[in-house]
Amino acid sequence: MTGTAIGIGVGPGDPELMTLKGARILASVPIVAYPAPETGDSLARRIAAAHLPKDTTEIAIRMPLSSNRFPVEAVYDRAAEEIGLHLGAGRDVAILCEGDPFFYGSFMYLFARLSEQWPVEVVPGVSSLTACAAVSRKPLAALNDVLTVIPATLPDDVLRERLAATDAAAIIKVGRHLPRIRAVLDNMGLADSAEYIEHATMADENHSPLTELEDAKAPYFSMILVHRRGAAWA
Repeated sequence: MTGTAIGIGVGPGDPELMTLKGARILASVPIVAYPAPETGDSLARRIAAAHLPKDTTEIAIRMPLSSNRFPVEAVYDRAAEEIGLHLGAGRDVAILCEGDPFFYGSFMYLFARLSEQWPVEVVPGVSSLTACAAVSRKPLAALNDVLTVIPATLPDDVLRERLAATDAAAIIKVGRHLPRIRAVLDNMGLADSAEYIEHATMADENHSPLTELEDAKAPYFSMILVHRRGAAWA
């Protein structure tokens, strides 16, 4: 009998936004794995900490988290091998993922490696997309609106093309691209309809209309929401 790997979305940061199913599974599995920076604490583990029994065996999957070095194939290869040893011995392994496992989630890289050989389940979580919408009090889309998720890392011409072809957009991975994104939105006449959110649901959460934002830099966990009508209900 083999164990099951269970990818659990732990949500965007607020521990109370973990699902009941995720919390129940964490209370019962003997092994928990989670992504972590090369040094320091894991955000995913910190979110789920209250639900981890004291005798849980933990696997910290340490990796460089800078965007230009991610994903790191060798890190996931080693992690999948270590997790596979537990699965082969009949032990279930919960794998934590910030937000939702299949919405730009790190778990997808382990899923690709593990699902070919082992049983794998996925427990969805509250994504950064819906968390940012709730924080900003700006509905994402309504009726026949098309919502587009756009990485800020795309070139300006591609950003303009994507924005021109949609009713509403969530621009993710803003970070150091903030000044460039602001310029694109301003040139397209969309800046007045844009809302900036960083660290949604966390203790250091910050949000404001994009036009009122004074900072020239943004953290990785930041997003800009924009709707062509200004508000989805308009």
